[in-house]
Amino acid sequence: MIAYILFMLSFIGLGLWDEKDITLKGLEEARKCDKIYAEFYTSRMGVDIERIEKLIGNKIEVLSREEVENGEKILRDAKSKNVCFLTCGDTMSATTHVELRLRAIDMGIKIKVIHGVSIVSACASLLGLQIYKFGRVVSIAKPYKNYFPLSPYDAIKENMSMGLHSLLLLDTTDGLMTANEAMHILLEMEKRKKENIITPDTLIAVVARVSSLSAFSIADYIKNLIDGDFGETPHSIVIPGKLHFVEAEALVKISNAPEEIIEKRG
Repeated sequence: MIAYILFMLSFIGLGLWDEKDITLKGLEEARKCDKIYAEFYTSRMGVDIERIEKLIGNKIEVLSREEVENGEKILRDAKSKNVCFLTCGDTMSATTHVELRLRAIDMGIKIKVIHGVSIVSACASLLGLQIYKFGRVVSIAKPYKNYFPLSPYDAIKENMSMGLHSLLLLDTTDGLMTANEAMHILLEMEKRKKENIITPDTLIAVVARVSSLSAFSIADYIKNLIDGDFGETPHSIVIPGKLHFVEAEALVKISNAPEEIIEKRG
């Protein structure tokens, strides 16, 4: 009787800050794998890869964006080995990861998905905002010569029109973008679009180092935060939409927002 060995490709979310954010299930699975890949271009963690390797007990090969999009290394090894692919946050948050998963399924490779803490839910939890009231997640890219995308402005406008909160994820290329840089970019977008969506009087919340022991949040108007010191990156921004009374109270008590927002909400 022939025994068939079925190999597996496991997608494992690492969480948001350090090696301790991985779930016990994720750690157990990673320790069983013959080959471990990871990518850190969609997001960054607050610790060096060596600490993750020490916890898992195996070396990790970090792939570039091109290598992940190509997928050849991962898919080739998954035919003859137990392979895992580590990513920050929740492993299925990026379209590229979903596409890789679908390609593996088409090739007959067995798949396992082990989720991690997502910045989407963690930001809402940290600020005391209701997760179901968030609209489309918006990425803020660093502008370059002859490149200043305005699509984020339109996405924020659409969320606002429905009373929804906007989570802004900040660029990770060429160094992590700070919340201060992002606010300047948002005001420049307003200057170009002139639709009175994002102004110095817009209420925002800055969150930093989510899931770390030094996690930080503050809410105020852009004019009062744009020159603030939020400490070490990574930073994210939330632009609140229509606030429920409890949400407004949470921003005041948790993130020191101006008390007037309780009366002005909505």
